[in-house]
Amino acid sequence: MYAEEVAEMAGRIRDEDIALVRERTSIAEVISDTVTLKSAGGGNLKGLCPFHDEKSPSFNVSPARNVWYCFGCGAGGDAIKFLMDAEHLSFVESVERLAARAGIQLRYVEDDRSAPRPRPQQGQRQRLVAAHAAAVDFYRAQLSTAGARKAREFLAERGFDRAAAERYGCGFAPDAWDLLTKHLRQQGFTHDELVTAGLSRPSRSGSLIDRFRRRLLWPIRDLTGDVIGFGARKLFDDDDGPKYLNTPETPIYKKSHVLYGIDQAKREIAKQGKVVVVEGYTDVMACHLAGVPTAVATCGTAFGADHIGVLRRLLMDTDAVAGEIIFTFDGDAAGQKAALRAFEDDQRFVGRTFIAVSPDNMDPCELRLAKGDLAVRDLVARREPLVDFALRHVINRYDLDTVDGRVEAMRRAAPLVAKIKDREKRPEYVRKLAGDLGMEIEPVQRAVLAAANGQPAGGSTAPARPAPVTPSVDSPRSMVEREALKLALQEPVLAGPMFDAVEAAEYRHPVHVAVRAAIAAAGGAAAASGGAVWIEQVRDACDDLAGQALVGELAVEPLRIDGEPDPRYVSVTMARLQWGSVTGRIKDLKSKIQRINPVSNKDEYFALFGELLSLEQHARALREQAAGGL
Repeated sequence: MYAEEVAEMAGRIRDEDIALVRERTSIAEVISDTVTLKSAGGGNLKGLCPFHDEKSPSFNVSPARNVWYCFGCGAGGDAIKFLMDAEHLSFVESVERLAARAGIQLRYVEDDRSAPRPRPQQGQRQRLVAAHAAAVDFYRAQLSTAGARKAREFLAERGFDRAAAERYGCGFAPDAWDLLTKHLRQQGFTHDELVTAGLSRPSRSGSLIDRFRRRLLWPIRDLTGDVIGFGARKLFDDDDGPKYLNTPETPIYKKSHVLYGIDQAKREIAKQGKVVVVEGYTDVMACHLAGVPTAVATCGTAFGADHIGVLRRLLMDTDAVAGEIIFTFDGDAAGQKAALRAFEDDQRFVGRTFIAVSPDNMDPCELRLAKGDLAVRDLVARREPLVDFALRHVINRYDLDTVDGRVEAMRRAAPLVAKIKDREKRPEYVRKLAGDLGMEIEPVQRAVLAAANGQPAGGSTAPARPAPVTPSVDSPRSMVEREALKLALQEPVLAGPMFDAVEAAEYRHPVHVAVRAAIAAAGGAAAASGGAVWIEQVRDACDDLAGQALVGELAVEPLRIDGEPDPRYVSVTMARLQWGSVTGRIKDLKSKIQRINPVSNKDEYFALFGELLSLEQHARALREQAAGGL
């Protein structure tokens, strides 16, 4: 995720400026704001990981290379990545915060990657956020006026008292055309700023009027807690507008990225590894107040890929850490359709997806009002896997008392089973599906296998090839490969020329092969100057997820030498790396020579014998080079 965001944002913030932020940032100072660090020897620091519970410190920081890595949970990166994970910021927000801390003026480029230029309207975001903050104060004050009685009744009827309204910043847009606009203009905000912010809009006569009028308002905040927009609920029957009206798209409000309640829920989401996705503002309030603090909601749009990206960062949704995503939908047809649409996005999550549907088809706000806080907590606790719900929904559409109905249900349900991320669960769901359909397991198994291979249900499938055996990561050879990679990442100036001279074919472990390829793709170790910029270049060039994680790990793992590495240590390590393959080739040649008749195949015999002598000479040189090594 991180590498994708870096690649995406590199076209907006100038690459040189990102590199400068990394170089000018003291990672120890940034992390010390959150984690107590102590010396770990060798210039490194250690502390308790802020991203998972642990009793002994496994969180390591390398100030010399401006990188960090946790050996407990596998998280790692530079100062930018730390802020992204710890403060739940986007890549751009993290870079901008560190740039401000270091006194660096960032330069931006056009999305079409044209020549760099200063970012237009510097300070625009700050002005728009300030305008929204002033609007929040204005609307909140209006909620206590006589004209807002209908808004107060709406909240009270749904179980929200004054304290709840204040906690979520609820407000009221008065029955006036331009009261907010005049108020904000008096505070120094310009005509263009109010229109750009979506707080005001031009009227037919050309004058500026308020966007919201006679409505109950919820301020919508981003991850950092800044108000970036509003959601407005209709209260009066003579209001001919939509039931809910939201802030339009603005430079700071992108509805496909926004989740209501995320500012209050983010830390609990990260702590619990769980998020509850509900459908409305009052549902978020009801869940939080009922003891489900991980609830969030979309704002005027369907749950989509951008929302998933936000939640994955909060959940630290990786192969190593799989969280829970729980959707709550009404039990009606629209709710079922939304649930099936969510299942289509299931593959975008690594974690497990669930659905929680109230038996009475009530949303969390209605459930809390009717049956209390415990009922809301029970609703979430009784969640079921989303795949179970989706399968049941598909099967129920067919008449299982007929052969045609059972076969058609199998054909429609098989692709859902084939989409299950956890392959070890698929056989169990095959058996469950066969039982639900009242069919033998074999045809269902064939249908699922066909769907998994992209074939129509019932098509022939070839037997799966066995997975290749991966060399042991702690074998002597793998340990030498690991040491060579550490030298290239941590000491590229010292080790670069010798490291690059050794062919990539010398590496055997698949993840090591991926990291070695990434080093070459990043320009080679000899051309690198080291530090966090070099580490991130290698990480970005690595297509393998396990390789990306290993880059962060190797960047802080101590070298297997007392003291500082020198050219001799690099030479010894690279000789040890090559020794295994050279001796292996010598063994193969000797075996081949023994099988050849030196009389009838004299030319081939002497050619192989000459190659053997050359390899043995090379082996002796490597043995001498590696003497007194690791």
